[in-house]
Amino acid sequence: MSFIAIIPARAASTRLPGKPLLDIGGKPMVIRTAEQAARSQADRVVVATDDPGIQTAVQAHGFETLLTRADHPTGTDRLAEVAAQLALSSDTIVVNVQGDEPLIDPAQINTVAKLLAQVPDASIATCATAITDAATLFNPNAVKVVCTHDRRALYFSRAPIPWARNALADGSQILAPGLPALHHIGLYAYRTNFLKAYPDLPAGPLESFESLEQLRALENGYEIVVHIADAHPAAGVDTQEDLDRIREIFANRL
Repeated sequence: MSFIAIIPARAASTRLPGKPLLDIGGKPMVIRTAEQAARSQADRVVVATDDPGIQTAVQAHGFETLLTRADHPTGTDRLAEVAAQLALSSDTIVVNVQGDEPLIDPAQINTVAKLLAQVPDASIATCATAITDAATLFNPNAVKVVCTHDRRALYFSRAPIPWARNALADGSQILAPGLPALHHIGLYAYRTNFLKAYPDLPAGPLESFESLEQLRALENGYEIVVHIADAHPAAGVDTQEDLDRIREIFANRL
């Protein structure tokens, strides 16, 4: 199995300005993430950034980096530019590792790459875990996915899907026993031929209303295959509280 791990790292962040360079145990967050990606089976790890300061920091720690445009509307568009800059062949598998996930499991990176390699008619592979509580099911910030029997994604939504009509008929917000509800994990493996096509794909109404860019692939007829993981991965860093928690974990390790 051969694949490349690409780590998009944008300087702009409304909640944590300069997030990729925030210190975690003596190293920038993006470097901690790159170190995890380097522990996977990826043939190459590349940090893609729109900020020269991030590029300099990444190079200082010995990782490969590319400077990309700052006006990409989505992270997938940024990956498409990187694939073009690197002149990747159409069948190359690219795993998108978010730069704010310093605890990402290298084995999970391997899993999505391997899954995509094993399903030749799929353009994307991603992950999900079983939902075990009603709070997650009804949380619009927790994206849900429903799949076919062979784990092809049918739809992604912020709404509680599938909808347990009988159990919820009285307006209760409960998790119906046996409901096959899945929490989507935002880790993706792509075929480069999809990345090359993505910037020209029309955004449809489903993507617009849900604000979920993976729906663009489904709306345009691309297959997404889903790995069902046993447990949800460690959370990334979105808030100061997340950062404090991650710093404590690394402090205990060190």
